[in-house]
Amino acid sequence: RRCASALPTNLPEPAMMAMRPRLPRLLATGLCLLASACATPAAREPVAELRPGIARGYLEPGQLPDSIALLPPPPAPGSAAFALDEQVNQARALRGTPRWRQAAADANLRFPEAASVFACAIGSSIDQATTPGLYGLLRRTLTDAAVASDAAKHRYDRQRPFVVNGDPTCTPDEQAGLARNGSYPSGHAAIGWAWALILAELAPDRGDAILARGRRYGESRLVCNVHWHSDVLSGRFMGSAVVARLHADPQFRRDMDAARTELAMARARGVAVPTDCDAIAAALAQPLPAAAY
Repeated sequence: RRCASALPTNLPEPAMMAMRPRLPRLLATGLCLLASACATPAAREPVAELRPGIARGYLEPGQLPDSIALLPPPPAPGSAAFALDEQVNQARALRGTPRWRQAAADANLRFPEAASVFACAIGSSIDQATTPGLYGLLRRTLTDAAVASDAAKHRYDRQRPFVVNGDPTCTPDEQAGLARNGSYPSGHAAIGWAWALILAELAPDRGDAILARGRRYGESRLVCNVHWHSDVLSGRFMGSAVVARLHADPQFRRDMDAARTELAMARARGVAVPTDCDAIAAALAQPLPAAAY
């Protein structure tokens, strides 16, 4: 709209008559220039950070979905639901396979690496240079989805699978910290599913591939032996709740509009994905053990 207003609308009639033979050519040239200007992303303010590397989310603490109110308690030992958790935990048998290595890669929530999780599903690079608005949006929504799960994590303080079964995880350097952090719900699953919903909205023609990647992102936590099946399901629920609440936030909606334009431009330019999508697809296609379904 601002670009269209740059066209002259108040020229006196004699001037318009004089310009009429040249008007189509001038309008065409002007529209091309204006379109080019509109297609250039505006300069953006740096994303505010809570601490170095951790972006401030869109939602204040009182605006976040209440994980204690929304989620039931985790399955109790000896229950049928916990028996299912133990059965699905057989996914850890994939240790040492390409799927295990992909689960280790999926565990990394640090940027810039985390921004590329869905690049293959979308078919375009997502980074600070190519799509700065979308990059910042992913950083901010990571915080919203992670923090929304904290209350239930602290309330239930559920032990993680590797603490119970004694088997290794795909991120051994993080095991000590994970052992002190509640397992229910899965923060990674909440973040991955929130991102999947957001990106599927921005690129609806790639929605199935994006949502499938979001599901497998949560399954990586099962393969990694750091979460139970019910942790992942509850994490996806919290990711959905966060995205629903985010749509009531005006700044989030503005950033979504800007990110949609950025992503469309990147895809139109054919920005290459800086990773081996065939290898990732093959790893993700590796089925979980039968007991994990």
